[in-house]
Amino acid sequence: MGEFTSEAAAALKAARALCGPLELEEVSNRRGSAVWKASGPRGVASIKLGTGEAAEVTAREASVLDQLPGYTVTSGRYADGIWYVTPWLAGPSTWQVFRPLRKGDGGKDEALAAAVALCRAVAGLHADGWVHGDLQPAHGIHSEDETVRLLDFAWARKLGSTPWPRFDGTMIHLTAPELAARIINGPQPVDTTRTADVYALAGTLWTCATGTWPLDYDTAGLEKGTPLEEIRKAIAHRAIPLSTAMPWPALQARLRYVLLAAPDDRPTAAELAKLIEAVDG
Repeated sequence: MGEFTSEAAAALKAARALCGPLELEEVSNRRGSAVWKASGPRGVASIKLGTGEAAEVTAREASVLDQLPGYTVTSGRYADGIWYVTPWLAGPSTWQVFRPLRKGDGGKDEALAAAVALCRAVAGLHADGWVHGDLQPAHGIHSEDETVRLLDFAWARKLGSTPWPRFDGTMIHLTAPELAARIINGPQPVDTTRTADVYALAGTLWTCATGTWPLDYDTAGLEKGTPLEEIRKAIAHRAIPLSTAMPWPALQARLRYVLLAAPDDRPTAAELAKLIEAVDG
């Protein structure tokens, strides 16, 4: 497990205020960003530390959480970076909810409800004037009351603001073609958009249903290990066809429409929720 330096002791203090005496479990630690699950008798919290280049990203995410309704966050600076503490979001991710379906063990009703709930969560974020910017299969947490809380707001922005000096994209496999083109051609800083979010949302649900990314890299001749810049260029030119794997045609037909549509022709997240609600088996 990673270690907390003495300068980051305030993060532990904030977590203890929420949870009581702590047990720490390292969840991830890469590229200067580390996350711990802090459990105690009074609750569970997430502790995130960002150092080096990740410090700015962590500070940005803490700022977003502080502005969003329904989220609480305590944050601070220390010699090497930024920390923040927020209550742990309990429940399976969208990817996990779809697991029985991918394994062929049923679960269509649960997966369909989860897909609609995820779309509604994104629609709610958009209605509040935000863009998420990094929707992925693990970034929606499904609670017992069937609502969804979103995670990982490092690349979120309030409409009308550009909180970064440069944006080079997040999950390449779920990057909308027009966003890939902006990253390539500039000018920087590039703004994320709600329509690009809807593309990533459809791609996320496709991935959850099939277990594979929506784009067919093999058919496009893009082998594993292809440089990221080459993949982004192919996405920007729509030179990669969609996968032909269709284990759930009724759902995937709607997602396919979104993934192939021009940005202005895509449904909103709220409209996509209604399209998916109408799926019958």
